[in-house]
Amino acid sequence: MTLDEASVPRFGAGVRFQHDRVRDAWVVLAPERLFLPDAQAIEILKCVDGRTSLGGIIDQLAARFDAPRAVLAADVGAMLQDLADKGAIRI
Repeated sequence: MTLDEASVPRFGAGVRFQHDRVRDAWVVLAPERLFLPDAQAIEILKCVDGRTSLGGIIDQLAARFDAPRAVLAADVGAMLQDLADKGAIRI
């Protein structure tokens, strides 16, 4: 599946995004997998709510960080597509 701006990303079945107290870090927990997102990925993943489209997420981040939308669109789309390819994100 390929993400586009109309896609609504959500975490896959059995996948959780949470703060791990032991590691003192945000993690994506998936069956038999653990992803440790960097600071930028954390901000993106905080916007994944299963209701907001990719375009809406990009708009939120552009406004919050006063960043060029076109740059964010490429980076956010690529990061979420990578997680979709790994089964952590569904569209």
